[in-house]
Amino acid sequence: MKPTCEIMVQKVLPAIRAELARSMMTDHGCTQQQVADILGLSRAAVSQYVSAKRGAEVGFSEDTIEEIKRFATQLVNNSSDKVLTEGMCNVCKFVQRSGWLYKNVPGAEYCILCKSDEED
Repeated sequence: MKPTCEIMVQKVLPAIRAELARSMMTDHGCTQQQVADILGLSRAAVSQYVSAKRGAEVGFSEDTIEEIKRFATQLVNNSSDKVLTEGMCNVCKFVQRSGWLYKNVPGAEYCILCKSDEED
């Protein structure tokens, strides 16, 4: 079995980016270039996320989508590297706590790095 972080990076991170890009454009009126600049991506990558050519294999719960939309709002208001990094980690943890990982990747365990953060 792949490590949890590898699963999250390959499957969940692209889906988070796709949802972020859609929210930033739809809810906040950002252009693809603005989204690309905020997320540190190319405009072409943002286009692929928005058109579901990337990040479309994961279906999130409504709660997770709302969490991602809150994160999108934070990024539009403050796109610092710290906000981006902390927010991405928080959404990743939220997805793990929501049970998505366990429903879609039987036998997967909570990330040991995130778990140690939770214990502190």
